[in-house]
Amino acid sequence: MSATNFNTKNDTYRKLMGNGLTYRIPRFQRDYSWTADEWEDLWLDILGTIKEGGEPAHYMGYLVLQSDNDKTFDVIDGQQRLTTLSLIVLAVLKNVQRLIDAKTDADRNQQRLQQIRQTYVGYLDPVTLVSRAKLTLNRNNDTYYQTYIVPLGHLPQRGFRASEHNLRKAFEWFDKRVRDYARQQGGDEGVALAQLVESLSDRLFFTVITVTDELNAYKVFETLNARGVRLSATDLLKNYLFSVLHRGDQHEHEMKTLEDRWESMVGRLGSESFPDFLRIHWNSRRAFVRQTELFKTIRGQVKSREDVFTMLREMEEDLDAYLGLTHPEASHWTPIIKGYVAELRMFSVRQPFPLLLAVRRVFAEDDFETVLRACVMISFRYNVIGSQPANEQERVYNQVAEKIAKGALGAVAKVLPELNSIYPDDDTFRSTFANKVIRTTQARNRRIVRYVLCQLEKQMAGQDYDFDSESFNLEHILPQHPESGWDAFTEEEVEAMVFRLGNMTLLQTSANRNQGNEDYAAKKTAYAGSGFTLTRKIAEENTDWTPERIDARQNWMAKQATSIWRVAQLS
Repeated sequence: MSATNFNTKNDTYRKLMGNGLTYRIPRFQRDYSWTADEWEDLWLDILGTIKEGGEPAHYMGYLVLQSDNDKTFDVIDGQQRLTTLSLIVLAVLKNVQRLIDAKTDADRNQQRLQQIRQTYVGYLDPVTLVSRAKLTLNRNNDTYYQTYIVPLGHLPQRGFRASEHNLRKAFEWFDKRVRDYARQQGGDEGVALAQLVESLSDRLFFTVITVTDELNAYKVFETLNARGVRLSATDLLKNYLFSVLHRGDQHEHEMKTLEDRWESMVGRLGSESFPDFLRIHWNSRRAFVRQTELFKTIRGQVKSREDVFTMLREMEEDLDAYLGLTHPEASHWTPIIKGYVAELRMFSVRQPFPLLLAVRRVFAEDDFETVLRACVMISFRYNVIGSQPANEQERVYNQVAEKIAKGALGAVAKVLPELNSIYPDDDTFRSTFANKVIRTTQARNRRIVRYVLCQLEKQMAGQDYDFDSESFNLEHILPQHPESGWDAFTEEEVEAMVFRLGNMTLLQTSANRNQGNEDYAAKKTAYAGSGFTLTRKIAEENTDWTPERIDARQNWMAKQATSIWRVAQLS
């Protein structure tokens, strides 16, 4: 992003609202949504800053603006804060107006009212009482804001949207706080009210990022999000799609249709999940795009009203499948499918999602289950045991998804061979598994090891266990902190061997608790009476426990694993 398209600086609220600058909430930006929790937090921050001995300044965060003339700015991110500060200033004006109406130092307070209004709110036409506002809200909120709140008149309550009621409630909330504050100061209330505005305007400051178009704004979102600052790239995309319809001079009912359908999707997904859904959806139908390039790509390909509604329809088509992959417990899928999805989630693997969306759209449920199972097997071999980089794997999944979307793969029998390059073959998998170390000091790793051992138990005894069950624990045969009786292991061998898969097994909770750091002879007796075939086998086949026995057991486990986590068409 070139310097001419991007500018950043720190500005106080006074500087933002001065010099004839005006701000517009984009027409289709989300409605005002702050509630009493946010109002309270901001008000306490302001009081903490303006009190005697308080902090000299309060940081209000990032403000992302878009402008091509440096005079009128679209508020891409920060509308809730700017709107709320405007309501605080208007609440101050309301209280100054009360003083004027009560003939309390009326002339001086009238001057204060006019000066504050012109500086922070805008010029009020003396004939029409229509505001030439410094801040214009979105299409759902601006009429109520300009017609009722800015003129400081009666605030009607019937026949308005929920967000308009929220604006009214916010104004009334701050009106009361400002009135109480002014009275608590003692002395001249007009002076106290004016000083409140002066103090907050000088002590509240923002990091202001100004860009020239939507593409640069989206790049700012990506940069800030990468640094942990959560911004709504979802809203930016929504604004762009609406602008496509707006440029085409489409009817209002089409705008309303788009907005209703959009909000329905965002409501089901949650705004934080929407960017992830959008990328996965897009990559399930088209050439691979990274998150950082997604907005640019969409802007280049979605240019007409037909494009907008086609994209909307396709997103709605993929929504249920995405929600099933991210929240399987709430889906209507079969228990088997839910189980496979839960395994992917446990593995923290999402790379197959574009492929799975494509398969779900095109093929029958049985075929979807077949491909989903293959993705689980691949993920276990490639990601969990192999710890291979996911970049190339993600591209392979996308390429197959794109072929399905284009109709180039008409049957599952043609889909699976396309995944061969990311399926570690049996010899590679067996060798990697035989040497795998998984440190169970992390909760996720403990779940994976329990899962592996339960699958091995099922392979041996046909018994299916819930690996999250509290009825049994994960047992380290060589203890993590061995005491006496483990002379067969040097300190270096303990460090190297304790988290090997071959050193771990399952044991009923009470038995595990009793074993502690006992030597192998004592543990062997407990293992011999275990209800797990996998654990009894340790006692039956090992008179002692040494590094060589761990190697031997893990090699045996690797052979079993090769037949458990296997895709027949690829092996």
